[in-house]
This record gives sequence, structure tokens and C-alpha cells, in this order.
Amino acid sequence: MVSQLSKHQAFRKLHSRPGAFVIPNPWDAGSARILTALGFEALATTSAGFAFAIGRRDSAAALSREAILQNARSIVEATDLPVSADLEDGFGSDPASCALTISLASEIGLVGGSIEDATGNPADPIFDFTLAVERVAAAAEEARKHPFILTARAENFLHGRLDLDDTIRRLQAFEKVGANVLYAPGLPNLDAIRTVCFSVNRPVNVVMGLAGRTFTVGELEEAGVKRISVGGSFARAALGGFVRAAREVKDHGTFTYAEDAMSAREAESYMLDMGR
Repeated sequence: MVSQLSKHQAFRKLHSRPGAFVIPNPWDAGSARILTALGFEALATTSAGFAFAIGRRDSAAALSREAILQNARSIVEATDLPVSADLEDGFGSDPASCALTISLASEIGLVGGSIEDATGNPADPIFDFTLAVERVAAAAEEARKHPFILTARAENFLHGRLDLDDTIRRLQAFEKVGANVLYAPGLPNLDAIRTVCFSVNRPVNVVMGLAGRTFTVGELEEAGVKRISVGGSFARAALGGFVRAAREVKDHGTFTYAEDAMSAREAESYMLDMGR
């Protein structure tokens, strides 16, 4: 067993060494074990992937803090790698709720997690600037009490607010109050990514696998990106294969999908043998 402190130290080193690293997003214990076996160095949970797995939409209203943390615990227990969690909006609009979420996340062995400035309200999707900063400040203050790396997310571009200046203003403020990593999902192009990276001093996370153009690890590294996640896209890739197989059987009565499926032997090789 690798201690939480050792995982935290390893996670910090990934953010401080030269170059970029990929932190893929498992949605359950099994996918976490596979990604660990494939040689990745850290993992991050995905609220979207978890939501799809339990038949719900990805929203703070559909996923309770308890459910998110239970899923995260199963992933932490499935791997010796550092795990960071998608902690949605901190499960409360007030700063105290964000701080409590960080405390609970650390208790289950997580060594990182993100707090976003999205409200979950389509009519008013982004928290007011001052409140957004206060929420990150409270989360950062709590994170400093634990072996925990806090990621602060500015969600403008995921909610139709295509304001790069305001996004950077928020990220700079989040950095000032103590966020360790900065993240603005949905940036439209490499120029915007580069502008964000050179506007802040802390490591920047970028997500690949969303709709639109993707970039290579090398291109993102050149732009200044430190950490690259995939969000729910691995989960959606798995669901895509599942649906293609099911449609083949339903529509054509054939089973050729099995030719491309992972063998039972390989799948079992990644999993824990409870008999040992």
C-alpha cells in the first residue's frame, strides 16, 4: 500500500517536473485498474463518466457529494497512483461547503480535487466573480491542511460565455488565493490555451476529447500546458463501442463486434484476484 502522503508527493512532482503529463479519467474501479496497468502516472475521476455508469445526467443536482465521494473512494482503493477528483461546484454555493468537500475528499485518500465556478443554474450559470474567488479561497485554505492539490476551474466556455479576458481574470484571482492548478475547460483553440498558460504562474490543466479540434501532447506542451485530462471521453468511447455492438446484434443479427472486443483473459489480467 502506498501512503496518501507518498501519493501526494508523487503528484506534486508530476506538476513540477519539465514537460506535460496525461492524467486520464477512469469512471470506476475496473477502468482505474486498467489505466494503472497501462502505465499512467496519476488518475482523475470524472463526474460525467460516473453519471453515465449509474444512469444519470452529469450535474450536481443528479449526483450527491456522498455518491461522488463513494465513487472516488472505489477508484482510490483500486490503484496505488495519486487520484484527483472532480468535485463539481463543491456541493454548495457558500465557501464553507467547498471547504467541507475538500476535507471529506482528503479523508477518503484523494490527493487532489477540483472546484468549479459553475452554479448548475442554466439561467445564471457562472458564480459572481467575488463569490467564485471566495469559494476557491475557502477550498484552498482547507487544502493546505491536508496532502491535497487544489484545482480551480473557470467554466465560462462550457456555458456559452466566450469571454477569454474574464476567464483569465478568474484564473489569476484563483491563483492569488491559493489554487495549485488552474483549469478552463472548453478553450476554443491553441492560441487561447497558450494565452491562458502565459497569463498565470501555476500549472494549467487542459481537457482533450471534448467536441471540436484536439491537439497532441507535444502541441499542448509547447503551448505551456502542464496537465492533460480527458474528462468523460474515455467513458463515452467505451459506451460508443457498447452501442455499436448492441446495434449490430439488434439491427443485423450478427456478432462480429466480438472480434474487436478485449478478451476475457486480458480483462481478467487487469483485475484484482480476491482469492489471493
